[in-house]
Amino acid sequence: MKITVVGSMSTDFVVTTNIKPDQGETVFGEKFATAFGGKGANQAVAASRLGVEVAMVGAVGSDDFGTAILNNLVENGVDVSCVERVTHAESGSAHIVLYDHDNSIIVIPAANNEVMPSNIERFASQLLNSDLVILQNEIPQATNEAIIDFCWEHGIKTLLNPAPARPLAKDYLEKITYLTPNEHESAIIFPDQSRSQVLAKYPNKLVITLGAMGAIYHDGKKEEIVPAFEVQPVDTTGAGDTFNAAMATALLYGLKMSEALRFANLAAAISVQGFGAQGGMPTLEKMKEQPQYEKKWHFK
Repeated sequence: MKITVVGSMSTDFVVTTNIKPDQGETVFGEKFATAFGGKGANQAVAASRLGVEVAMVGAVGSDDFGTAILNNLVENGVDVSCVERVTHAESGSAHIVLYDHDNSIIVIPAANNEVMPSNIERFASQLLNSDLVILQNEIPQATNEAIIDFCWEHGIKTLLNPAPARPLAKDYLEKITYLTPNEHESAIIFPDQSRSQVLAKYPNKLVITLGAMGAIYHDGKKEEIVPAFEVQPVDTTGAGDTFNAAMATALLYGLKMSEALRFANLAAAISVQGFGAQGGMPTLEKMKEQPQYEKKWHFK
């Protein structure tokens, strides 16, 4: 199975604090650390650790951060031959505040904005060699739309994780195979429509993630909530990326949607018990060690 992830790569700068400052206020934090991130890179690493052949498409700067980002992907088994190094922009970064078991994030796209529609020719063969292409919203929307069009024309499955939130034209809703917004993102994509309305409209395509409650979808007959596994989180950064990669992996291996979401929920539950977006992402072997792992999940 081959997944191509087209998306962002960055360095995460993570502050842990017991006090969240108000506007104009300075407070003392608890800890600072750097980690690897970017929704694209996170999803690529998560899928690779679960045993899928993964290639990354995107751009980093020619700075030391870009070198470290690429080295980390290679160390995690991700093919980076389609990652461009640009000289006119720095590598992307994310500035994360961990507070009260949750996170808030400011993303600086930088080189990630250099993944342009005109670049598709450079990695078209990689897309054509893929069983599934994963996209997010940390690269330009025009690029995502061009890739969705390309994949639609060539019969390649796509999964769009629409984060950060932005509107999505109906034409592209119809062309993608899977869409995985959270509740906030869903409200932006489907304004003035109830959750039940949109789930029924896009059965087995639209999966709305519900945080600690799990995920919900419509199977063509009824709505189903697939509950999350209860854990005490250390760092929720990257949990959604782990979920998306695990869901994609499970679906590629032939699991039904409900089982794919249970598998994804378990992967996400493991991930939040480690530090950093990628720090807790499990391998397939780690998944199999969990008491909640189900033998009917037939992976290699």
